[in-house]
Amino acid sequence: MPSALITGATVGIGAAFARRLAADGFSLVLVARDEKRLTERAEELRLRYGVTSEVLPADLADPEGLAAVERRLHEGVDLLVNNAGFGLAGSFPDAPVDEEVRMLRVHCEAVLRLTLAALPGMRERGRGAVVNVASVAAFFARGTYSASKAWVVNFSESAALETAGSGVRVMALCPGFVRTEFHRRASMNTSGIPGFLWLSADDVVAEAMRDLARGVRVSVPDLRYKAIVAVGRRLPLNLTARVSQRIGRR
Repeated sequence: MPSALITGATVGIGAAFARRLAADGFSLVLVARDEKRLTERAEELRLRYGVTSEVLPADLADPEGLAAVERRLHEGVDLLVNNAGFGLAGSFPDAPVDEEVRMLRVHCEAVLRLTLAALPGMRERGRGAVVNVASVAAFFARGTYSASKAWVVNFSESAALETAGSGVRVMALCPGFVRTEFHRRASMNTSGIPGFLWLSADDVVAEAMRDLARGVRVSVPDLRYKAIVAVGRRLPLNLTARVSQRIGRR
């Protein structure tokens, strides 16, 4: 039975990955800060899919929590999904610096260290995959969040090139607006986001798994967002930044 470790596994895209991989017969290691929600999620997956789900409570912004997940990855998994992340209510440079640094630890340091913890065993076995969840925001200038996700995309592409031919795949997943708890947790006003731009977490994961199987290095789910990214890459940076700010937050 293949195994997968998913960070941020209790809700949203992380929970959708857990459901999809459980349905595909993976045994799971579920990582998040809330042990109670993790345990509930594991029990739901056991009852619905009959799979084993290991619960690993950890705060990836905390050195001890991150080290605990690294140790588990050293034991070996077939798939790592670096999904944990969050947004900030305040805009740069008004958000508290400690929250900005916390975001970088979760979005960048944790992704780097957990990927490095998983890759040696995967390369030794000649198989495995890493999915690093970034965002369409990575292709636009929008404060620390988009900057951190741009790093995830660049890092993932670089890691994919370095591991080419080893049997290991690395992919950045760049969804657009997804109906999860993400925006509510960050106290973001989403009333300005058009309804047609919202995606479901399950649809995002389904397309991500198809792209991973095809060897895609940067997955942008949904034709609408593929078009948005393609156009955005051709427009002046200051223009795309203004459009992004008007759509995403009033």
